[in-house]
Amino acid sequence: MIHTQKVAISMPNILVKEIDALSKSKGLSRSRYIAQAVSEKIESEKNHFIRESYDKIFSDKEIQKEQLEMARCFEGTGNEGGQEW
Repeated sequence: MIHTQKVAISMPNILVKEIDALSKSKGLSRSRYIAQAVSEKIESEKNHFIRESYDKIFSDKEIQKEQLEMARCFEGTGNEGGQEW
């Protein structure tokens, strides 16, 4: 069971009208629609942060060189049927 908490926020009237129209067209309450929108935004921000972190790490020339050298070390060493442990 998801626990909920009430929050009071202020926003422009036009935004509330748009939220109400969209939530009604989707058969959701205003509260549920806003919660879903915020949840999607948070997930998007997390993914953006992860992508930026990977890009930062792998744009480092030394790390790129190390990764290429490591890939070359493993080329041709694999077992076509998979690795046996």
